[in-house]
Amino acid sequence: MIRPEDIYIKEFTYDLLPERIAKYPLENRDASKLLVYKNDLPMATNFGLLHEWLENDSLLVFNNTKVIRARLVFAKSTGAKIEIFCLEPHAPADYVEMFQSREKCEWQCLIGNRKRWKHGELNLDFVLNGKSVSLFARRVGETETADIVEFSWNEPIYFAQVLEANGSTPIPPYLNRKSEVIDQKRYQTVYSKHKGSVAAPTAGLHFTENVFKTLNDKNIKMAELTLHVGAGTFRPVDSATVDGHDMHSEFVDVSVDVVKDLIRFCGKTAAVGTTSVRTLESLYWMGVKLLSGQDFNNIDQWVYLYLPQNFSLSEALYALVDFADKECKERLQFHTSLMIVPGYKYQIVNRIITNFHQPQSTLLLLVAAFVGKNWKSIYEFALENNFRFLSYGDSSLLFPEGEV
Repeated sequence: MIRPEDIYIKEFTYDLLPERIAKYPLENRDASKLLVYKNDLPMATNFGLLHEWLENDSLLVFNNTKVIRARLVFAKSTGAKIEIFCLEPHAPADYVEMFQSREKCEWQCLIGNRKRWKHGELNLDFVLNGKSVSLFARRVGETETADIVEFSWNEPIYFAQVLEANGSTPIPPYLNRKSEVIDQKRYQTVYSKHKGSVAAPTAGLHFTENVFKTLNDKNIKMAELTLHVGAGTFRPVDSATVDGHDMHSEFVDVSVDVVKDLIRFCGKTAAVGTTSVRTLESLYWMGVKLLSGQDFNNIDQWVYLYLPQNFSLSEALYALVDFADKECKERLQFHTSLMIVPGYKYQIVNRIITNFHQPQSTLLLLVAAFVGKNWKSIYEFALENNFRFLSYGDSSLLFPEGEV
C-alpha cells in the first residue's frame, strides 16, 4: 500500500482557468454533459443518458442531505457587518433537535470580520408571520477550528424558521459571487430531505424526475443515506504530503435496510458523489472495527492503515446488521473523517458519479484513488472538450482502473 507520507499533493494539480468554472447552473439540470470513463478511456455524452451506462439490477446510492441557509449577517451599531457561518450543531448536537430548538441553541461557526466583534451581543430584527422577532448572537467559546456562538430569540419559533427567514445559501467561495435567488433551489438536489449541510452534494444536482424514470425502467434500485457536508470539503491540502492534512469530520446516518441492500448488490454498487463514496466506504471499516472487537464509534481518516485487511465485504456488512439487531437500532449514526487517497483499496463502491474537482483537493485524491494515474488524462479530456467544472459544472461516470 502507498503510504500517505509518500503522496505529494503537487502531483495532483492541473490548470483550471476561472472561465472554466461554472458560475451558474444550466437551465435544465439533466442537460449537463457526462464524461464516461470506461475501459481506461474517456468519452463524452449527455447526463440524460446515464441509464445507458449503468448495469441492470444494480444499486445507486444517493446522499439526501439538505443544504441549510447557513450564513447570517448581523450589523453592529457602528455599521460593521459581521457574518456568522453556521457549520455544525454544538448544543444540542443532534441535527433534528437543533432545528426544533425554540428558545436558544449553540453552533460551531466561522465568523467573518471577527476582529470587529471582540465582545458583546449582536442583534438582528426581522418579521415572521406578522410578528416582530429579535435574534441575538454572542460568542461563548471556541474549538480548535471554530467559534461557538449562542443564538437566542424572543418568540416561540423553531431555529429552522430563524434560518429560513434570515440565512442565505452558502454557495462555494470559488464562484466569486453572492448567493442569489436561483441558488435557493438549484444549489439543492431534487431529492434532498434532511437539513444539515453547508455545501451541496453536487453530483446529485443533475438528477431529474425524467432521469429517475429511465433508471427505474432499467430496474436500477435506488437507496439513500445522509452525510451532512461540512465547509471543510472546500479546504485545499496545504501540506507537501497528504499525511499532513487533517481531514474534516462529518455526520453520517444510514438505515440498516441500506446496509442490507449493499449485501444484496455486492459488487454492483454505484455512488452518487464523493460524500456517498466516503459514507459507504466508512461502513465497511465500521464493520471491520466490530469484527476486530472495537466499539462502534467514529471513523478516523487513516483507519485503513491499521485495521486488519482480511475481512470480506459481506463479513463487514453482516457485522453491522448483527450489531444493529443486538442494539435494537434501525439506523447507524456516527462521524467519519475517512480520507481516501491513491493506494486505497475500494471495498464497496464499484462506480462513481461525480463532478470535476479543484486541483490539490481531497476530492481529487479520492477520484485518483479510484481511476489511478489516468485521472489526469480524464481531466485533460474534460478541458479539451469544454466540460464545465466544479459545483455547477458537468458530471462524470467513472469505472475503476483496469476494469474491462
